[in-house]
Amino acid sequence: MEPHGQARQNNGGQARGTTLFRRFALRTAGLSGTTSRSSAHSSTAKAVAFCERGKKTVQSKTRKLVRSLIKKCGYKIVRFNTPVSHFHSNDYLRLNSRRLEHLASLRIPVAGMSVLEVGAGIGDHSHYYIDRGCKITITEARFENLQYVKDRYPDCTVQFLDMERPSHIDGSPFDVVHCYGILHHLGNPEQALQFMSRNTVRMLFLEIRVSFGESQERNIVREPQSDPTQAYSGIGCRPTRPWVLNQLQGLFEYVYLPKTQPNHEDFPIDWNAPDEHQAESKSAIFVASRDKIENELLTQSLINKQARHE
Repeated sequence: MEPHGQARQNNGGQARGTTLFRRFALRTAGLSGTTSRSSAHSSTAKAVAFCERGKKTVQSKTRKLVRSLIKKCGYKIVRFNTPVSHFHSNDYLRLNSRRLEHLASLRIPVAGMSVLEVGAGIGDHSHYYIDRGCKITITEARFENLQYVKDRYPDCTVQFLDMERPSHIDGSPFDVVHCYGILHHLGNPEQALQFMSRNTVRMLFLEIRVSFGESQERNIVREPQSDPTQAYSGIGCRPTRPWVLNQLQGLFEYVYLPKTQPNHEDFPIDWNAPDEHQAESKSAIFVASRDKIENELLTQSLINKQARHE
């Protein structure tokens, strides 16, 4: 307990503070200390509102200053549970690194080509083509992702595209269509493949989550719409590799599988041994082309054994 003298001193300080604040309120309202009690109450309320507005103004300016300083240092403030918090988790960053390493290892030239990227998320694959001098059009369906991509790549063409209801894209057709990690988030993958075929004059790079199996199965599944990395419509698919190959062969003159897989557990290397695959996801890569590709790292056979790339 505090001594009685200290308590009285504190009470006296509070009283003086209240009196000073009341005088400030009255002066702010342009009234004297002899103003009626009702007028004083009204004036005090106005003064409090005035102070609150001033406080908010100072806070707003402080926030802007802090953001400006952080931006100059090369950083950006993001809210929790934003698209970035999902796409830039440690697991997702690692997955994307292994995907793009593998794509580069195939040594398929793309420099200077026009590219359509579908289902770009927040654009973590876009720089693969930007750094190779490509003219890229980046597309996405989710508004939050789209806004982030526009801020991230202000010099690129960024357009809305819902692959469940694909519409015309400016600049079509493109030399290359990049479709990594989106087809399995669609409930109508046939329509999406047809759209991509119509919009490319050279090649389609396709990565998709699949199911083990030798028969042609589409395997529709449900996905959480609230997760920005999952199906925009809430419905996806996990087709078998034979189903994907058959669909592509009906749309392109040449369809290839890489002889290698990314250095990541989501990509099986023995399709005859599903029990040995420990990861929840199973992904495969296809390259479809209008022209024959002479590349020792590609095969037109649906091989069941692949190797990790060097």
